[in-house]
Amino acid sequence: MLNKEITKLLNEQINKELFSAYLYLDMANYYADQGLNGFENWFYIQTQEERDHAMLFRQYILNNGESVVLSEVAAPNEKYNDYKAPLVKALEHEQFVTDSINKIYEAAYKISDFRTMQFLDWFIKEQGEEEKNADDNIKKYDLFAGDPKGLYMLDNEMKARVYAAPSLVLD
Repeated sequence: MLNKEITKLLNEQINKELFSAYLYLDMANYYADQGLNGFENWFYIQTQEERDHAMLFRQYILNNGESVVLSEVAAPNEKYNDYKAPLVKALEHEQFVTDSINKIYEAAYKISDFRTMQFLDWFIKEQGEEEKNADDNIKKYDLFAGDPKGLYMLDNEMKARVYAAPSLVLD
């Protein structure tokens, strides 16, 4: 059984992960509307990853004898003025998610909930990768997208991204 506060924080994280999926789906839709199918693909795959993250938190809660409590998932209200704006928003959002996971880890640490800490270790590593990927996308955009041929090549690079399900084992 999990501590009630930890359970509450984990349930809130499910909502944050599902919102992340919505946000990235919205970004994929923006890029689809702009005809940038590679950028669309990159964010659509990001949508799938975030959905899977929510399901991992769900399963962890259930595996520990607690109930999942779902809350309303807000619709993203972002309007983008250029191709770079979603990339910047994605980095900011990943930093927000990292902070949220770190707060759960801190709460688990305070009560010596080592099992939850071990579960969160995967997400902490994952968030490092998420932030790096988002930052790399901005850097590549800044380097190459000022030229139509560069934007075309970057879009093709992003089109090559393929979905890989998370490899976290839950017990």
